[in-house]
Amino acid sequence: MIFSVLIAVIVAASLVIVLILIRGGSRKSDRKDVSQRIQKKGKSAVLKEAEKKLIHDPHNVSALELVGDIHFSEKNWEKVWGVYKTLFDISTAHVEINVARCTLRMGIAAFYMNKLEDAINILMTSIKKEPDNFDCNFYLGQALFKTGVYDKATYCFKKARVIQPENPDVNSYLGQCLFKAQKYRECLPFLKKVLDEHPDNKELLYDMAVAMTEVGMGDKAIKVFMHLRPDPQFGAQSCLEAGKMHERNKNFQEAIKDYEIALKLQNVPEQTLIQIKYRLGNTLIQMNDISKALTYFKQIQMIKTGYKDVDQLVARYSELNQNKNLQIYLMAGTSDFVALCRKFISIYFKDSFVKVEDVQVSSETVEIICAIENPKWEAKQLFRFYRTQNVIGDIYIREFHGKIRDSKCDQGYCVTIGSFSESAHKYTEGRPIDLLEKDEVIKVLKKINMFN
Repeated sequence: MIFSVLIAVIVAASLVIVLILIRGGSRKSDRKDVSQRIQKKGKSAVLKEAEKKLIHDPHNVSALELVGDIHFSEKNWEKVWGVYKTLFDISTAHVEINVARCTLRMGIAAFYMNKLEDAINILMTSIKKEPDNFDCNFYLGQALFKTGVYDKATYCFKKARVIQPENPDVNSYLGQCLFKAQKYRECLPFLKKVLDEHPDNKELLYDMAVAMTEVGMGDKAIKVFMHLRPDPQFGAQSCLEAGKMHERNKNFQEAIKDYEIALKLQNVPEQTLIQIKYRLGNTLIQMNDISKALTYFKQIQMIKTGYKDVDQLVARYSELNQNKNLQIYLMAGTSDFVALCRKFISIYFKDSFVKVEDVQVSSETVEIICAIENPKWEAKQLFRFYRTQNVIGDIYIREFHGKIRDSKCDQGYCVTIGSFSESAHKYTEGRPIDLLEKDEVIKVLKKINMFN
């Protein structure tokens, strides 16, 4: 009994297979005939014939496949979707339908109709049936790429590349996927390969420069950024990146040039424009061009209130811009600063003879020991000038007090454009130390003529 059933099953399966092969061969023959008919009658005539058949029998497989082929060749994606959706829905009742082909074409149609989620779901079904199909891997990769699923998209493009290693579109997408996934070193060979064939692809060129920057190839990257500076689409961002790199190398003149080129470009995104003006303003400060820097900082205030520390920069450098001696105090080189400090002491003791005995310079301070001769008194004084606008605490004043004793000075003066903490003021009570803060210091600076 069991053997009889088994034999019956085998025979039935064999008949199904034979039937499929016969129908498959028949469909190939039909397609050849259809191709010849299209050449003779034209697509529109053949399409009308097939559509007439579908009026009488909406599930006529050969007519549906014919209509699907024609619409697919004409890239009429909405109709492609409708035809192959019908074929897919009836495929359980028609074993001769190629389900993998249906889902592939449905997926491609969904992709071009920008139904990305549908495209992904359908192509995932297709790829299970034909994992080595190039189109399936390629379109699934594109849909995943557009939805930001870069790791899975990378897998699809790598699979597609195995099938077609020299396909430039595959290499391009693979390079971009790896770039978006921040796999900068891995993406470079693919981007370079595409750019060798298409050197005018500015987007890939920009991505390659960014990747080079991230992997320590700054010298090569900056050349690419500078090449892209005039580009209407990638120029502004390239100017910004080139400027940052020139800033890091202390090449402020070149950085200013980068940013000024960007400002001449049209349609720069507001956020990028603000960044460029901010960096340009700070770079101009490095070059002591305060007036021009303030122009850009004030422009930023008009575009976007409260951006970073722009309000503080405007307040600080507006004051500096009105007082050249204050600029020297905070920003000039060491020799000019020391000269200003000597003038400061002479103005502070305006009716006295000042003899400088020793000058010591550090990164943040200048110390001057001087003998002061006045008709009424004589004294040895120690001045310490701080080049900071921060609050100075009592720990520094305690150390300064020890310095006064060690140098056998009668009095000490701590000078700052900033301020001293409450504990610092308290420490000086009963001790030979005077603390000169911003307001008092500025009054003295305004009296100084550096050209006398």
